[in-house]
Amino acid sequence: MRRRYFITVLGGAAATWPLAARAQQANRMRRIGVLAADTEDDPEMKARLAAFRQGLERLGWSEGRNVHIDYRFAADNQDAFQPLAKELVSLRPDVLLAHTTPVAATFQRESRTIPIVFVSVSDPVGSGLVASLARLGGNLTGLLLYEQGITGKWLAMLKEIAPGLSRAALIANPRRTILDYFVRSAKSVAPSLANELVPSPVENAADIERVIESFAREPNGGLVLLPGFPIEHRDLFIALAARHRLPAVYPFRFFVAAGGLMSYGTDFLDPLRQAASYVDRILRGANAADLPVQTPTKYETVLNLKTAKALGLTVPPGLLVAADEVIE
Repeated sequence: MRRRYFITVLGGAAATWPLAARAQQANRMRRIGVLAADTEDDPEMKARLAAFRQGLERLGWSEGRNVHIDYRFAADNQDAFQPLAKELVSLRPDVLLAHTTPVAATFQRESRTIPIVFVSVSDPVGSGLVASLARLGGNLTGLLLYEQGITGKWLAMLKEIAPGLSRAALIANPRRTILDYFVRSAKSVAPSLANELVPSPVENAADIERVIESFAREPNGGLVLLPGFPIEHRDLFIALAARHRLPAVYPFRFFVAAGGLMSYGTDFLDPLRQAASYVDRILRGANAADLPVQTPTKYETVLNLKTAKALGLTVPPGLLVAADEVIE
């Protein structure tokens, strides 16, 4: 009798062990590694990371309670990507968040097993991050920043606000943005707009000054600032565009809020909120390769009328009506 009782008790306890183990696994502190290309103290970067944390909190992940986030910032120093990525991988996180294409590529070289969610990436297929947007074939997934055809929209906006424009400089840091990806798209629409394209790679403040001052020596020019431009140089770029009276279109609203002429693009905070949902699914057991790359669905147009007036430009009614926000 006692033997049967002992076996029954032992068997009942054994049956609960897997449940207890699963509960302990579900309640354990999870770890996320975040590597950003920009500086930690930039207001826009702070806003992006706050959006990511808010997205996690809405899904039940509270920093310090059930998730620990390790942050690293490259401060636009590409040479820092690899050591920072290696450091984060050594912490054995459950998932990594990569900000920009070069960061995602660096993580990919450091780990083929840790799930990686990327944001601010424009060409994940061409960059070799995924096999295709639907069938990823690896440990990376994430959110597409812009589709290739966006360059045509930026060029058309420039032509609309400055009909006499005949030259457009496409400005980007090639170490952070695949310049050729956007140039190929621009070439398909430039002839219809009678625009000469001037691909203009820049990597630092001196490059920006040199490129814009050289471009401004000839008339009827306009600027297209491509994604991936270092945030810390935005004020310099806007000031140079104003000094040389060059109309410019930007990829994000915050450039226009800082004095730029106009922008067309996605809400730069929304991808971070969406990235939180992918991180949540991975933390709950999903495979990164089973989560297709998301493409942007909402774009916004922002105009700065004060800047247009300073440049001597008249905003056409069609562009004004299409604007989601007008800064006066």
